[in-house]
Amino acid sequence: MHKGPPPERVTIEGRYATITPLSAGHTGALFACTGRPEHDDLWRYLPHGPYPDLAAYASHIAELERSADPMYFAILRDGQAVGRCALMRIVPEHRVIEVGGILYSPQLQRTAAATEAMYLLAKYVFETLGYRRYEWKCHSLNEPSRRAALRLGFTFEGVFRQHMIFKGANRDTAWFSMLDSEWPARKAAFERWLAPSNFDESGRQKETLR
Repeated sequence: MHKGPPPERVTIEGRYATITPLSAGHTGALFACTGRPEHDDLWRYLPHGPYPDLAAYASHIAELERSADPMYFAILRDGQAVGRCALMRIVPEHRVIEVGGILYSPQLQRTAAATEAMYLLAKYVFETLGYRRYEWKCHSLNEPSRRAALRLGFTFEGVFRQHMIFKGANRDTAWFSMLDSEWPARKAAFERWLAPSNFDESGRQKETLR
């Protein structure tokens, strides 16, 4: 089997969201919607953060911007950075890659843009890069992330017990995956859900994705 190409720092535009390489220019907007004391709970299951001030947050963003694996992207809604995610644990020789480092601000959570961002990245992984396996991993106690993985079409594969020490405590890790053979059906479901006809005048979904 041929080796897959590594991901690139691309910009992918959708109807509701845009994914673009994370940069220092996103710092102010991301700090405003994810970096204040009231946002501390957003960082509970991330390996770093929260950050005490804008300077510390800027240093964090600069470090992420330089990283190639994980490779970080900002998620834009109406042109404004409201979240970020990453492609990580990249294994081109096996064409396996993971989506992680997901940080959704309150402005992004439970929106069409939030779902479309994950659709755009999965489409890039399967159709542009030609990868075989797309992974999602999270702390076994992170119920919102586990529900999100299932809603987005990932299959639960089990829990790796005592997988790592995380912020000074044990982390059991729940593993999920999506395969290239499953992508056509997942893609069709995403596109049905994202169609403007699936939303009423108030922007509420008529039919669920899951």
